[in-house]
Amino acid sequence: RSSAKLVAPLGCLVPRQKHTLPDLPYDYAALEPHINAEIMQLHHSKHHAAYVNNLNVTEEKYKEALAKGDVTTQVSLQPALKFNGGGHINHTIFWTNLSPNGGGEPKGELMEAIKRDFGSFANFKEKLTALSVGVQGSGWGWLGYNKEQGRLQIAACANQDPLQGTTGLIPLLGIDVWEHAYYLQYKNVRPDYLKAIWNVINWENVSSRYAACKK
Repeated sequence: RSSAKLVAPLGCLVPRQKHTLPDLPYDYAALEPHINAEIMQLHHSKHHAAYVNNLNVTEEKYKEALAKGDVTTQVSLQPALKFNGGGHINHTIFWTNLSPNGGGEPKGELMEAIKRDFGSFANFKEKLTALSVGVQGSGWGWLGYNKEQGRLQIAACANQDPLQGTTGLIPLLGIDVWEHAYYLQYKNVRPDYLKAIWNVINWENVSSRYAACKK
């Protein structure tokens, strides 16, 4: 009887909406001189768009495999789901983590938590920068919230692995260290890009994410 009640609501979920590329909350040139317009345009309209398109294609194939009961194909599609789904999730967070009015230091509860869990803001900044510089190949540096322990943690993720899906940490601040995020401006000098990005971090957004995940 209880299973019968689920049929109608679950059936309504089948015609899913496709993922779309989110609009940037600022112009491509708004983060200059720290991140130039050419990088932002390519990063958003080409790289992120490709993750969205490939995620939609992969989900369609997955849906077909589910309908056929084709478990082999479902399993084979997992890496593409993880890569493109992670790319979409990560970049959607990343754009909101940045702002032309960013930089400086956070305030309020987030700042108190950073001091509690890292000793000081300077120490946190140094640790996340070093972690992000040290990512081998492509990946991300993250500030996340460990809900079970009630504390902030930093973590590195390879490629487009999404933070929450792979570590359980709730993402608050992500720093993209794929070369496409900085190479046109900073060449192969990742530390210079990481030094610059702190000038455009949107602490209001990071603070809002922290407040939301504590509820």
